[in-house]
Amino acid sequence: MKQLSVLGSTGSIGTQTLDVAKRRGYSVAALAVRTNYKALEQQARQFLPRLVCVYDEKYYHDLKLSLADTSIEVVAGEEGLCQVAALPQADTVVNAVVGMVGLKPTMAAIEAKKKIALANKETLVTGGELVTAAARREGVLILPVDSEHSAIFQCLQGSGKKELKRILLTASGGPFYGRTKEELAGVTVEDALKHPNWSMGAKITVDSATLMNKGLELIEAVWLFDCKPQQVEIVVHRESVIHSGVEFADNAVLCQLGVPDMRLPIQYALTYPERVESPVDELDLFSYGTLSFARPDEETFLCLKAAKEAIKRGGLYPALVNGANEQAVALFLNREISFLQIGELVMGALSLTPPSGRMTVERVYEADRLAREYVRRTVGK
Repeated sequence: MKQLSVLGSTGSIGTQTLDVAKRRGYSVAALAVRTNYKALEQQARQFLPRLVCVYDEKYYHDLKLSLADTSIEVVAGEEGLCQVAALPQADTVVNAVVGMVGLKPTMAAIEAKKKIALANKETLVTGGELVTAAARREGVLILPVDSEHSAIFQCLQGSGKKELKRILLTASGGPFYGRTKEELAGVTVEDALKHPNWSMGAKITVDSATLMNKGLELIEAVWLFDCKPQQVEIVVHRESVIHSGVEFADNAVLCQLGVPDMRLPIQYALTYPERVESPVDELDLFSYGTLSFARPDEETFLCLKAAKEAIKRGGLYPALVNGANEQAVALFLNREISFLQIGELVMGALSLTPPSGRMTVERVYEADRLAREYVRRTVGK
């Protein structure tokens, strides 16, 4: 029986992962969350894992007390996340936490030689060089959970790297597709959280609205599929039916289609290389009628422009723009800056000088710290 450790278990990806696990009869060995310890307690009582973790240590005692009548071990903090990722009884780690916090648990899972189902973009955005090198060294399989990267992965089955000409990375365009900067000046938090096709957490939904999410996915694709940034083309596809595609050396294009339901890529990451029956609805193309395609507006949505420039420069520049974005989005969600300021601050982070020397986890975290400090200093926080 497959044994799962799920990081970010109370979020959108985490809850859908547990739904898939329940349907497939998988065992849940460990669960971890950032702050939502009350929901974690409910999950723990349902799935009876060996180990649970709350990243925010101020909730540790509350969680431990609430589970005192069980034999479940309770841990906390970054070290606790790494314990969940490296738990000996688990064979597969689903990393669905949001943000830079996902990097060290991913490295811990690789060192423990776990199969990794990766939904944490920031792991590869900030530490792609380190993560992919470690995975090769340890012989660890990293399977993408994001619908776009799963689609690319599926389209590449049976082909070699030399045959790949171009990746077609689709984007919904978010809730503000087609708007000008002037029209975005008064955007509220509530407006930004209304995604047209997907139900996601607050941070990733804002990232979709700014197109930073697509910038992060572009960087992630470079590392996942060992390609050059210029080989990844972003295509705005409002219907979210084509989840992404690939173009080969002979100009043939393969795309993966399906209804917008994350349980399909989650399940494929868990069952790969097998395909099994799923709870996802069948795709009815007749109900859509037509599918649309357009180029993204990088001059209005500066986050995407910044992400593309960061991966072009390489090194720790992606960690800089990611850190700036995480800090800026947190300020926006707290109503301390405007929507358009997010993109301006992320672009501004490219002016920073990243830490020198070979890439290490410590230098990735230092770049992240510099970027967050830059954002807070710029807006006077």
